[in-house]
Amino acid sequence: MELGKQIRKYRNEQSLSQDSLAEKIYVSRQTISNWENSKSYPDVNSLVLLSDVFGVSLDQLIKGDVATMKEKISKQEQQFSSHDQQRFERLGQIFTVLFFAAIITPVPLVHFLSYVGIGIYVVQFSVTMYVAILVEKEKKKLDIQTYREIIAFTEGKTLGEIEKAREEGKRPYQTVLSVLVTATITLIVTIVLAWILGAFPA
Repeated sequence: MELGKQIRKYRNEQSLSQDSLAEKIYVSRQTISNWENSKSYPDVNSLVLLSDVFGVSLDQLIKGDVATMKEKISKQEQQFSSHDQQRFERLGQIFTVLFFAAIITPVPLVHFLSYVGIGIYVVQFSVTMYVAILVEKEKKKLDIQTYREIIAFTEGKTLGEIEKAREEGKRPYQTVLSVLVTATITLIVTIVLAWILGAFPA
């Protein structure tokens, strides 16, 4: 990918530090560093902001990269087998079950089993976190959405269409975050309930 070199070149031409550039396009300095070292790739919004800051066209900024991205997308699509899809669906189903269990089980566990119930819930919570990590890894493995956005952009699709697709792609991540928050709150509630049961035994 040539984009990292392009970003560094244009940034140096304008005597901008990584921090200064990061501030202008609303990302962290580490993100700029990752882009320049080809560890990650900007999304469409960031590319548009970069082209504005540097005063160059998007074509100039990503020259030479579009063909490479299309080739990478094609190769990755060929690698994705029905096994990959089945694995992801299976993980999704397990995650859904754990999500509802995290909401439903803590109070009964504490009520009937007291501190043993807390122990069971901690194990359940740990398994939920583990599966959430697996889901995230699988999404990253299968997700080449950023490349797709850029290709779509260069082929004349509107940013609105791209943003809509991106929002749909974010839903699994939002679900993961929601589960993590819910499970954490539930764990806190469980501990409080256990303390109450211990302080005021029936």
